[in-house]
Amino acid sequence: MSKEGIALQLEGGIADAIGRTPLIRLRRLFGGESFQVYGKLEWMNPGGSSKDRPALYMLREAIRRGEITGDTVVIESSSGNLAISLAQLCGYLGLRFICVIDPRTTEQHKRIIRSFGGEIDLVREPDPETGEFLPARIRRVGELVRHMPKAYWTNQYGNPDNYMAHAETTMKEIGDQLGEIDYLFCGVSSCGTIRGCMEYVNSRQWSTQIVAVDAVGSVIFGGEKGQRKLPGLGAGITPALYRQDVADRVVHVSDAECVKGCRDLVRCESILAGGSSGGVIAAIRKIAPAIPAGAMCAAILPDRGERYLTTVYDDDWVRRELGVRSASYVLGG
Repeated sequence: MSKEGIALQLEGGIADAIGRTPLIRLRRLFGGESFQVYGKLEWMNPGGSSKDRPALYMLREAIRRGEITGDTVVIESSSGNLAISLAQLCGYLGLRFICVIDPRTTEQHKRIIRSFGGEIDLVREPDPETGEFLPARIRRVGELVRHMPKAYWTNQYGNPDNYMAHAETTMKEIGDQLGEIDYLFCGVSSCGTIRGCMEYVNSRQWSTQIVAVDAVGSVIFGGEKGQRKLPGLGAGITPALYRQDVADRVVHVSDAECVKGCRDLVRCESILAGGSSGGVIAAIRKIAPAIPAGAMCAAILPDRGERYLTTVYDDDWVRRELGVRSASYVLGG
């Protein structure tokens, strides 16, 4: 398959379904507040998460630059969602895709990756120096790239195409519908989404307050390193896409708070979302007293909840892994 043939295919088919996700007001969840909150339903992308956007953008731009051709092997390190997005698009293009994951990746994520034809390379032990899996995964990616002459690492952690995808689509879509919002709540991991949204806000000279939602135990914003049970939120190292001015405020949320936020979304809005979305909801709750009356807020809800049925939505797992004694607390009563 020629490079031109691949590029042509990425302009149609499943690629055309990525983006333009709904933005709905969360009336029941925040109905008692003096401010408005709109949720960006990124789980309605065809791959089930906001990661569809950078996956498409990174592949499309690499193809345009000639870095990916018909015999390229695409490789990435991922906790799950980006791997699904890349597996879907690489499958559509007829490209081989290998994803390096660690034991925190859910079984549902792994099954979906394989269903799209993606291959899984599991890193079983964390990096001995940091105790984190991410450096170990990145090191494994480097080994694969060195031994495969036709390999291409999309590198979500340092590739500017990651955040450009969100600057040109995610935040633009929010702005087109709501105008200049007062607050944006965004979960962080690779920092691609929040960096892209920040770039868009700055380019428009908006006064939008960007709130980064980070995990307790993540070191992105200088927090103390700790254990995290849920993938997709936070990181054990500072990503290359991080900038000090990427957020105006940082709110740290625990795994238990993420679970409760997810359960509240289901109970109040009938939205079955992933752990990071629950964290975003928890962050809004935490700073609600400081949000002025009449403020317009947007919350990016990154992925769908079916991938967390054996974790976030499993009462036994919540009690066992998070040490929450009362299920009623987590379930919201």
